[in-house]
Amino acid sequence: MPAHEHADVPPPFDAEAVAALVGGTPAGVAVLDDELRYLYVNAALERLNGVPAAAHLGKTPAEVLPEADVRMGVLRQVLADGRAREVTASGRTWSDLAPERRYWRAAYHRMGGDGRARVLVAITLEISAVQNQEDELERARRYLALLDNAAGSIGTTLDVMTTCQELADFVVPALADVAAVEIFHVDKRLSVLRPAPGRLRLLRAGMAAIPELRDSIDQFGGAGSEIEYQEDSAVPRCLAAGSPVIENLFGDEQLSRAAPTPERVAAYRAVGLHSAVAVPLTTRGSPLGVLSLLRAGDSPPFSEGQDIVIARALAGRAAVDVDHARRYAREHGVARELQRSLLSEPRLPDRGIEIATRYLPAGQGALVGGDWFDAIPLGDGRHLKVIGDVMGHGVEAAVAMNHYRSLLRLLAEDGLPPHRVLERLDGAVERSGLDRGATCLLAVVDRRAGTCEVASAGHLPPVFIDPGPSGARVAHLQAGPPLGTGFGGYRSTTVPCQAGTVLFMYTDGLVERRGEDIDVSVERLTRLTLPASGRLEDLLDQAVDRFGAMAEDDIAIVASRAREH
Repeated sequence: MPAHEHADVPPPFDAEAVAALVGGTPAGVAVLDDELRYLYVNAALERLNGVPAAAHLGKTPAEVLPEADVRMGVLRQVLADGRAREVTASGRTWSDLAPERRYWRAAYHRMGGDGRARVLVAITLEISAVQNQEDELERARRYLALLDNAAGSIGTTLDVMTTCQELADFVVPALADVAAVEIFHVDKRLSVLRPAPGRLRLLRAGMAAIPELRDSIDQFGGAGSEIEYQEDSAVPRCLAAGSPVIENLFGDEQLSRAAPTPERVAAYRAVGLHSAVAVPLTTRGSPLGVLSLLRAGDSPPFSEGQDIVIARALAGRAAVDVDHARRYAREHGVARELQRSLLSEPRLPDRGIEIATRYLPAGQGALVGGDWFDAIPLGDGRHLKVIGDVMGHGVEAAVAMNHYRSLLRLLAEDGLPPHRVLERLDGAVERSGLDRGATCLLAVVDRRAGTCEVASAGHLPPVFIDPGPSGARVAHLQAGPPLGTGFGGYRSTTVPCQAGTVLFMYTDGLVERRGEDIDVSVERLTRLTLPASGRLEDLLDQAVDRFGAMAEDDIAIVASRAREH
């Protein structure tokens, strides 16, 4: 009798009857004794397991299939209580036809009991194809969700390094155990600086790893490090081809191409890295850098499938964000340099006048504003102080600010009262076609008469800080419309300003707070006092420390006084 049909056992097991009943069924059928050792295996199960029927007999399922989850605990429960059960199991069998992981559905029934010998009947159907389809569908759903979430997680700021780190963090552990984002160095015009032939050098802008590998990968260089690659490694080949390059690092030959030194080969091996893919970061046909994904340990190797599709999609999306961040950095830098060059220290009208100025940008994340200040001598002991703020941000605001300042210097030469200067400046701006309005505060100080004549075009009022215990006072004046509207209607107000009194002028970034009435904000400046040193620079430090910490806009301040004789 064939081995796959039966072995000698006491009743109630009838091998011939079982063989006649299930021998030809496509479902795998086995009979096990009360110690869960095979008594019978039909031909279908023999094919499924990839093991001859005779090799099953006398062994348990766990012994025959050591790489499969055969749920031995469930089999014991069925033998113990006689209640049939169904389970889904998976693992690898010895079949040459399907070396990958397989799935099957098995039903277990007890026969015998109540004094008779007990046996277990197992009926198994392979469901690998169905399960694999479900797994592929689930992976597709997961990857679609990943792409959907990428927009909210990558490119949240206009900072290149932050964007690259967000990309690295996002793909770990969803796509890789380790991720690195590296970019080309660029010049001030945002042109990629091409490396010399031979080794490729990139700036590592982002690095991430699963928790158990974080300490190990520190030795390979973190964010901010310069990384060199050999000419035949995956990263240079990826950039040359403009498409992903997969490299399975199963042998030392493959590892030596990825690692520059034998010591690095050993380090990769110690970490357990075994598969890598390099994906170019490209926008508008130009390479910006590379996203490198690595897998280690038990993670499956990369293949030409959904892993690469999703990696390319994420790299393409991140490349646009990196390009935007680089271009923003360029515009921000140009505007900042332009503003710094234009905000040179104002000329001292004469030796009897002290002036201190301060300009503080709102921060790296904010576009440069159009704040400006100036001091213009008028003769006869008089001089004009100016502070203004062009609406908007960026290079255009800085250019407009220079236009306003140049016009004002020209118009102030006639020595007119400040409200007349504002009227002429408003008309000149309207005629010039300049499309950016501005607020402006003019103060003509007559140190001989001890007065200050002030006029405002939509700007916040100045503060006067008298020497002695009297403290600071906000000037009450009527503000006209901002410049560039063509409405005019400006008025000058004369305020006492004796020698030693400080004229304190500022832009709204110093005091304006979201959700707060501007009058309340300005009133805080009445707490200003002259520092013990008496220095105007120390006064500006005090003002910035006390009122500028929560600034959301650029801050410009001018403090001046006539020296006491």
